Amino acid sequence: MKTILHGRVELALHELQGGTGRPLLHLHGLGERSPEGVPAGYEAWSGPIYGLDFTGHGASTIPKGGGYGAEILMADADAALAELGPSTVIGRGLGAYVAVLLAGARPADVRGAILRDGPGLVGGGITPTSPHVAAVDLDSMVPPDPWALAELTRDPRPPDYATSFVRQATHFSDLSEPITVCAIGRPAWLEAVVAEPGVRVASLSEALETYSE
Repeated sequence: MKTILHGRVELALHELQGGTGRPLLHLHGLGERSPEGVPAGYEAWSGPIYGLDFTGHGASTIPKGGGYGAEILMADADAALAELGPSTVIGRGLGAYVAVLLAGARPADVRGAILRDGPGLVGGGITPTSPHVAAVDLDSMVPPDPWALAELTRDPRPPDYATSFVRQATHFSDLSEPITVCAIGRPAWLEAVVAEPGVRVASLSEALETYSE
C-alpha cells in the first residue's frame, strides 16, 4: 500500500495487480473500500491495477466534522492520477460519478472512464434538498466515516452538471469514446451522460478490452 497526500488527508493507494503498461485505477462505491484483490470481471486487463480508498473510507484519513462532496473525492482521485500517471479509471456507484468528473477535469490523463453500478450511484437527486442536520454516532468513528455516508447520500446530481464534464472529456480527449457506461441502473444524471455523443454503452469486458489497447 502506498500513502499519498491530498492536503492534510493521507490516502491509501493499493496495488491489486502488478505489471507493466497503463494502470487501471479502481474507484469504490459509497461506504466501500478498495478490494483486497483484483475484482471479478477485470481479467481482460493485463497491466497494473490499483485501488484508491477515498477520504473517510478504508485505510485513508477520516477528517473531523465531515464536509464531504463529490468534488472532494474527485480531488482524491486526481492525487492518485498524479501518482500513477495517465490511467484508465473504473468506478462503482459513487466512484462512477467521480470518474465522470475526473474524465472531464483531466481529459488527457484519463485514458477511458468506465462507469459501473454500485453504492451511491443515485446520490441525492437532481436538486438540493430541504435543510437537513445530519446526526451521526461520534463514538463510532471507524471507516467508513458516518459523515461521508450522511452527506454523500444527499449530494445533488444535476444532469447538466454531469454532462458539462462529459463534454469536456469528449472535446479534449483524443479517444473517440472516452466514457463507457456498463451500469444497468440509470439515475437522471447517468441517463443524461448516456445521451451525450462520445459516450459508449458496453459490457465490462468490452470496455476493458477497448481501453487496454
